[in-house]
Amino acid sequence: MPDSQLNTEANAHGAIKSSGSVVMIWVSVLLTVAAVIWFFGIEVKFGGGRDTSAFRWLWSAWNGETDYEHGVLFPFVIAGLIIYKFKDLKVAADEGTYWGLLAVLIGVLLYIIACRSLQPRIALGGLPFILWGSACFLWGWRVAKILIFPLFFFWLAVPLPSFQQATTHLQLLATSMAHHGSDLFGVETYVEGTTVLPVNGDWKPLDIAAGCSGIRSLMALLMISAAWAFIAKMAMWKRVLLFLCAFPLAILGNALRVISIFVIAEYGDYKWASTTWHDWSGLLLFYPISLLLLLAIHSILEGGLPWKKANQKSLRRVNVTRTNESKSIIPES
Repeated sequence: MPDSQLNTEANAHGAIKSSGSVVMIWVSVLLTVAAVIWFFGIEVKFGGGRDTSAFRWLWSAWNGETDYEHGVLFPFVIAGLIIYKFKDLKVAADEGTYWGLLAVLIGVLLYIIACRSLQPRIALGGLPFILWGSACFLWGWRVAKILIFPLFFFWLAVPLPSFQQATTHLQLLATSMAHHGSDLFGVETYVEGTTVLPVNGDWKPLDIAAGCSGIRSLMALLMISAAWAFIAKMAMWKRVLLFLCAFPLAILGNALRVISIFVIAEYGDYKWASTTWHDWSGLLLFYPISLLLLLAIHSILEGGLPWKKANQKSLRRVNVTRTNESKSIIPES
């Protein structure tokens, strides 16, 4: 038999085998998705009467009382992070490893424990193990390495049992910072517990309630800074530092927001300050200031504005490539 015919048959056999592998991978993906939807979205194992699924419990837990109103953004952020890394994922895709099944097993065991203890948080904590282990099993370690952050980032979306103790400390800190910060703007106040009262002004006392402690802003900023650090093109220690900066920035931003309420109440309209501005100051003041400070810290760590540094790196790569090409076409003498 001619060599050309043997090569043709070998190529055809390889193509068939490759096509079969792709089909098996996508069948596995569909089965994984179906299993997750069934056990986490349809199967009712949680709640006092075992009448709630894990996803339904999570949706109901994303509310103002748990300070997780931003939780509805997590699925979109996670999807965005995966899409952002999609080109890298395509390049990294390789043969899977059975070690991924170990992570899947851990996730399954956590789900079983959650069903026995009626703790949906434990089940949701096991979900990233199932998804990450499945990716590792299907596409190998390099894909799993890229997906480890986007998938386990989901942990930040699960409300913890109680923030009461942290909220109390943040309330006291916000009260103290607002009291001292108002003095810088000529607003004299004194404090009784978490209530700030005017010394000379005619506005009514303002209470730093749990919602004004900054815990909601802190959790939302942690989500933003974690995603920001993930896509930043810096050394790992710089990314970690950028993420940790969310804590002081949230406290500072919330203090400025509360101070602005006192200043407007003193020099402007108390009613407008305690209602309209109180409700909108987070969006109009806290987030712009916090994000600008986060950008400033990122720029300091990277040595310049992120987009300008990226352009400089791209230009250097182009210059090096052109130099190498010019050397290769010099004729021999």
